[in-house]
Amino acid sequence: MGRVTVRRRVLRIRDGVHSHRPDTLAAEEPMEIRVNGRPLTVTMRTPGDDFDLAAGFLVSEGALHSADDLAAIRYCAGATADGSNTYNVVDIALAPGVPAPDASLERNFYTTSSCGLCGKASLDAVRTTAAWSVDEDPLRTTPAVLASLPDRLRAAQRVFDTTGGLHAAGLFSADGELLCLREDVGRHNAVDKVVGHALREGMLPLRGTVLMVSGRASFELVQKAVMAGIPMLAAVSAPSSLAVDLAAESGLTLVGFLRGASMNVYTGAERLEPAPVGS
Repeated sequence: MGRVTVRRRVLRIRDGVHSHRPDTLAAEEPMEIRVNGRPLTVTMRTPGDDFDLAAGFLVSEGALHSADDLAAIRYCAGATADGSNTYNVVDIALAPGVPAPDASLERNFYTTSSCGLCGKASLDAVRTTAAWSVDEDPLRTTPAVLASLPDRLRAAQRVFDTTGGLHAAGLFSADGELLCLREDVGRHNAVDKVVGHALREGMLPLRGTVLMVSGRASFELVQKAVMAGIPMLAAVSAPSSLAVDLAAESGLTLVGFLRGASMNVYTGAERLEPAPVGS
């Protein structure tokens, strides 16, 4: 298994004083995802929860909808001189009768940890048809619960404490209970790891839940939430215009700039109780 963190020697300068010291960094390594032995994509990620990452990626692509769609996940031997396993190649075997991902939705063979949608053929291809609708999800929560989520997310980030360099995605219940947390150098990877965990545990669709992310709310994160049946996405930073458009079209509640008791509710304000003025 790859290392989550690595140590590197750095020159530290503080108030004009120079010193050399070891520093702990978040690891970043490529991982190839194969489906039925056929290469699908390579993503840069933080090692750990790799099976969740691969499974969640295929949920986002509309290829997996339940644990029954998944026959097996395994590591394949990596390309090393001595033939040892690098744990950087994951192969997903689909259950009999489950179709492989649509070729029109394939990404370029290489994606970075910062971009979850690089290489999509077109915007229309990105608007994957979800297996579940979030529009009528009965989730209700309060601004007070939402205000508590960033601190709860941060308190559960183990690797961030030592590196300061990882994004986090946390799945919460309507009353603020943390159900699952994953960390990664990529925002979209952290979300895929949460969704993949839910798939493997038979939890999809994730009705009545809130997905909290440590960065901004981009289009791909809204799409991943919708594909997993999550009715609310909250982020500590800003959403993009396309993220707001997709949230509105899908019936997802999108909250941005969630910092302390302050937040912007861009769509789906009716899920907050009491309903905000002017909602």
